[in-house]
Amino acid sequence: MESAGALLSLLQQSRGVEVVEEIKRFTQDGRAVRLGPSYFALALCSQHSELKTRQAAFKALKEVCQDPAHLFSFINNKKELKEGMKCGIWGRALRRAVSDWYNEQDAMSLAVAVTKSIALICKYVTKGWKEVQLAYADKENSDEVVKVLSYLEVVEKVKHSCDETEVINLIEEHKLEREQLLTDHLKSKQVWRALLKEMPLHSVLKILGKMTSKNILEPGSSETQAVCDRIQSTTALAKAKIHPFNILLFSENYKRGQGYQGKTKWEPVSSILQAMDSAFYKSFMNVEPVGKRIVVAVDVSTSLSSIVPGTSISTAVAAAAIAMIFARTEADTHVLAYSEGALVPCSVCADMTLAQATFELVKIPGGSTDCTLPITWATENGKAVDVFIILTNNPLCTFTASPVESLKKHRQKSGANSKLVVCGLTSIGHAIADTEDRGLLSICGFDLGALTVIRDLAQDLI
Repeated sequence: MESAGALLSLLQQSRGVEVVEEIKRFTQDGRAVRLGPSYFALALCSQHSELKTRQAAFKALKEVCQDPAHLFSFINNKKELKEGMKCGIWGRALRRAVSDWYNEQDAMSLAVAVTKSIALICKYVTKGWKEVQLAYADKENSDEVVKVLSYLEVVEKVKHSCDETEVINLIEEHKLEREQLLTDHLKSKQVWRALLKEMPLHSVLKILGKMTSKNILEPGSSETQAVCDRIQSTTALAKAKIHPFNILLFSENYKRGQGYQGKTKWEPVSSILQAMDSAFYKSFMNVEPVGKRIVVAVDVSTSLSSIVPGTSISTAVAAAAIAMIFARTEADTHVLAYSEGALVPCSVCADMTLAQATFELVKIPGGSTDCTLPITWATENGKAVDVFIILTNNPLCTFTASPVESLKKHRQKSGANSKLVVCGLTSIGHAIADTEDRGLLSICGFDLGALTVIRDLAQDLI
């Protein structure tokens, strides 16, 4: 609620219906950086005092919440808001909305979703498999109902099977997924091999460490070779639409040899690391250019050896990767570095490897910082820039001039509608933006979502 000031203000102005439409637009266009805030905002609208806002929120439920997990997040937000909003939860409107959500789902798709979240939905929503069998045993069922019943029967069968061969056959024949199996099943290498055949590439990358720790992926094995071939397959990368920054996150986590949670440890396999390095460069094809004139300026005044919070990536590697992403995908990009109160020579360019680009940044000596220098450089050299992206580790910036005023001067001289993004790679509260200027943005920390926000800002989508 502390971060929802703008949302609450709109609701108080009787603009709730507009808010709901904006939630739908962001969710359907795939532009929401995180889906959680969308469910929170929709839950808040559904409990607003204005009737038309509540009606719009419940009507939008099936469009915003695409699967049961999304629906449960929405309901959970409503529960958390109950005390503060002084209102009930399971009223007629919510019961009808949830009922409509389930009744309008495609039966087979819902069956898949339910069985992947079986612990949450209490044995096929309410009664369990035995009751389902009794209810449909003597009926003339439609083809679709028969198909769903057959699928549920398979899931029940695998859940009670101790026969490794049977489990593997069911996985391969019915394309069962890891979440639908028992923990004991996942102790088998053969079961993992069967799962790998149909597992989405994003899921494969996510559990490389776990599979290595269980010796499913070993140096020189056929399974390891198959995974390596898939990771660096241009076709597979294009189909999965995996962003290079995501590849980097997975790669650095795997290289770390230990998960963030639990005690799982592994010895990274060199061929997998090589495949992920290859995938990083190939995945640049998945980045859609924004077609803007961009300056990426890296503040090297402080050490770039610290870690970006929530990742295994050093700020030097993160800064180099961000610079490379723009340099390789945007035709008009300048990469600058600054320290000791002045711009310093920086030869980071599009044809470098990530290691080379990182080395170019860390070799520059540190000093005081002034994030207005890149703007002043562009202004004095007659270079019109659409977006300035400042990457810094320094929580305390000193300025020869106001960043806001420097940006205004550049806009006036260049005629460009320039924007400034200041990203504190290690910061949780770094902000220099003028809240009255929609072209200024402060970002604390960095992940793939930050790149999405920057792209949307550059294209005037936010």
